[in-house]
Amino acid sequence: MGIPRSWGGILRGLSAFCAIAQAQTSSPSPTSSHSAQFTVPAEANIAPAVIPNIKDPQAVDAQTVCPGYTASNVQQTASGFTASLSLAGDACNVYGTDIEALSLTVEYQRADRLHVAIVPTHIGAENATQYLIPQGYLAEPEVEEPNVVSDLEFSWTNDPSFGFEVTRKSTKDVLFSTKGTRIVFENQFVEFKSALPKNYNLYGLGESVHGFRLGNNYTKTYYAADAGATVDINVYGAHPFFLETRYFTEDADGNLKLVESYEATAKSNYTSLSHGVFSRNAHGQDILMQEDSITYRAIGGSVDLYFFPGPSQPEVTKSYLTTVGLPAMQQYWTFGFHQCRWGYTSWAELEDVVNNHTHFDIPLETIWTDIDWMVRYRDFENNPVGFDDESSKGFIQRLHDGGRHYVPIIDSAIYIPNPSNPDDAYPVFERGNDTGAFLTNPDGSLYVGAVWPGYTVFPDWLAEGTEQWWIDEMVRYYQITGYDGAWIDMSEISSFCVGSCGSNNLTLQPVHVPFALPGEPANPVLIYPEGFNKTNATEAASASAARASWSSAYPTSSATASTSYVRTTPTPDVRDVNYPPYAINNVKGALAVGAISPNATHADGTLEYDVHNLWGHGILKATYNALSAISPDARPFILGRSTFAGSGSYAAHWGGDNWSNWPSMILSIPQALSMSLLGIPMFGVDTCGFADNTDMELCNRWMQLSAFFPFYRNHNILGAISQEAYRWSSVIDASKAAMAIRYQLLPYMYTLFYHAHKKGETVMRALAWEFPRNPSLANADRQFMLGPSILVIPVLEQGATSVNGVFPGLIEGEEVWYDWYNNTAVPVPAQANTTINAPLGHIPVYARGGSVFPLQQSALTTRDARNSPWDILVALDKDGSATGNLYLDDGVSVTPNATLHAEFKVENRKLETLIEHGGWVEENNLRNVTIWGVEKANTPIKFNGKAVPPKNVHFDGDKNTLVVSGFDVSAWAGKRWSLEW
Repeated sequence: MGIPRSWGGILRGLSAFCAIAQAQTSSPSPTSSHSAQFTVPAEANIAPAVIPNIKDPQAVDAQTVCPGYTASNVQQTASGFTASLSLAGDACNVYGTDIEALSLTVEYQRADRLHVAIVPTHIGAENATQYLIPQGYLAEPEVEEPNVVSDLEFSWTNDPSFGFEVTRKSTKDVLFSTKGTRIVFENQFVEFKSALPKNYNLYGLGESVHGFRLGNNYTKTYYAADAGATVDINVYGAHPFFLETRYFTEDADGNLKLVESYEATAKSNYTSLSHGVFSRNAHGQDILMQEDSITYRAIGGSVDLYFFPGPSQPEVTKSYLTTVGLPAMQQYWTFGFHQCRWGYTSWAELEDVVNNHTHFDIPLETIWTDIDWMVRYRDFENNPVGFDDESSKGFIQRLHDGGRHYVPIIDSAIYIPNPSNPDDAYPVFERGNDTGAFLTNPDGSLYVGAVWPGYTVFPDWLAEGTEQWWIDEMVRYYQITGYDGAWIDMSEISSFCVGSCGSNNLTLQPVHVPFALPGEPANPVLIYPEGFNKTNATEAASASAARASWSSAYPTSSATASTSYVRTTPTPDVRDVNYPPYAINNVKGALAVGAISPNATHADGTLEYDVHNLWGHGILKATYNALSAISPDARPFILGRSTFAGSGSYAAHWGGDNWSNWPSMILSIPQALSMSLLGIPMFGVDTCGFADNTDMELCNRWMQLSAFFPFYRNHNILGAISQEAYRWSSVIDASKAAMAIRYQLLPYMYTLFYHAHKKGETVMRALAWEFPRNPSLANADRQFMLGPSILVIPVLEQGATSVNGVFPGLIEGEEVWYDWYNNTAVPVPAQANTTINAPLGHIPVYARGGSVFPLQQSALTTRDARNSPWDILVALDKDGSATGNLYLDDGVSVTPNATLHAEFKVENRKLETLIEHGGWVEENNLRNVTIWGVEKANTPIKFNGKAVPPKNVHFDGDKNTLVVSGFDVSAWAGKRWSLEW
């Protein structure tokens, strides 16, 4: 958790950032007024400024000065072909040294995956990671089906230089084309460019805090940064994959014609086709989305592209996730409600929080601790004041007895002790150092940055013994405090100083970070959301004044008005990794500000410059293996901050350090949709906001919204007011109302995750994916689908008591939508945007006609919910039909011993159920079956061909709702049963 900066309105401004100086060895500054510790000087994170290339008026356009390449020596292979590429003219050396000879490989790896790779012909072991991701770090797709038939066609030309196209054969639509542009390949700069249609619909390219549809005037930068969840900058993770959707009309002959501009109509009279592109390059890079093109500019790596033909979003997503790794299956309990804050001071306080949730009948599954639990912020050591080892055992046991869980934060940096103070010993460091587990400087000395504990070292996931050391430390801590999951933070990897600033200062340990923490005297207090006084006048008057000056507190370099920037000129065959000639649009300026320096060195000689974006992925993989070592049969639960393509195979993710304001809540929806597309469906944000103070209305609305996100956690910052749901009576009621629906839907949500894990399906879904024939939904990101059947239309504006929503397909008569609360079909509106009444405490939720939901009863924990009776809810479509499915297992095991798969089908006024046990015997009884959309109920109602007693049948003709009850366990346990009406 980094301290976020301030932003006003939706953006709240972007601070100016300075860049990198190498080893920081400044003399001690005066101690702060609030601590006897030496404070790392603020200038430790300041260095000369750089200007991003895309903003530099002196920048050279490589397309105008570089020659490109010429292809020759084409050789056919079983899966495609290879060719040689040579410079088509004099080297330009514009942002590095041109590579004269390249190798092209084109592979049809599967029918749904085309691979195009361009790498230097001669790669030595000593420089392989300049161009290739180290083996074993990420899944590396290979040819699975030689001689496949694909709908993708690769073609190329040498006119005027080498360029290629990828075309959809069935429609002749060009999906990606570098023809007419030049490929630039240098030792510190790779550029290629593809044309795009006008008004293109591009999604993905995470991680971004941005609208769902990316737009055609946006640069996505990849360099993992601890920058807070701030709009339109590079933040925590890197997922260089995009989905593009194109809309077509048919001519008289049935041929598809691309529509580059269309009316914003609710009519579903278009055909859409989608495809995906994954660039397997982990280096820092800019991806420029311009009016009619997309340009990739990386400061290393190679051209390593994977194309997925779709032709629909679900097919593209499945192909992509099969390539990088399918999402991890989560334990059932992780779908409950989670409570956390930075500022819980003891096991006793945590227990009070748990008991208060119980007292107010608010569901609570998991209590979390932020960095407060540690001794001086050191991993794997409980603070004896408040979090002593012995008390932890009783606390954890009581949690588990109540069906609840505990997850601590684990930071990514490791404290390095003061060598002059024997009492400062830290065995965690010593054991890691003995195995060579930490990054070094180029001269072989330990790289020492600064994070929460003070001066720290950083694990090297490319060193042979590091992962086992990490596993051992997590096992040791588990034996002291039996935690249930791991929260990995600061994993970009973040450092609060430039370079190895602690190398010559270790005798000053422990040191204070170079900024004031919330609540310390040097820090002003926290603000309330915009519009606070509108609904919180009394509270505002009585609340303590609070405001933290994040612009000074946040650990970045200070703003500067200087127009003097560091620009470097390429030196032949020499890489300047600290100031690369091409400056990406990094939020922090140069690459070492707020992060490990690019010249930090891994055990195999790889520089951090080449694998920076993979560090967070490495710790998630190691943590997954550690939790697997602790509980070999249980699915690990990990919440990670920095992620890369494929990280969803190991971990969940949250939106990072957001703010307690309405824009942060609004932007949580496109964040979640993007992460669902990118293969991390277990996603949520800090509900009610992390930084600054929330208020009653904001927390009321946000607790209801997040109830329909897969990961549901309330978390806020040290020094802010408490924001547990029970702090306001209205938030108690609102939370319980939304949670009641969530807990009923847990079996539905769990089944969605099973399909995501097995087949690469999405969980949270954009309307554009579910209704692909309607281009007016292409940019819809203020409402969303949970799976295929639940529509959520939240209130996102302060003071609003209604919300405008869209019910896709309703006007055309293609869809039926049912109000979850009153069980009735939504009337056909006069226009697409419908005003929905939504007073404070009410979140509009709708069920899609044609759906069958297996439901259980709401409870305070998922354990109790799972032990409750079942209801089957049927929402009929316009034809009186519906389908649904259910997956059950023990909710824990990696390989369950018993499973249950249920399929539900409704046709011709008959519900039929087929249950395949897989050894699972469901002991909870079936309570009732409810059917929405029944115009007439015949008598008698028949269950398995036998009449149901009239006392067990209730038909409401006004609401067209039929409820049948009186079942026993045998109805649910049987392999097949039916209900006719």
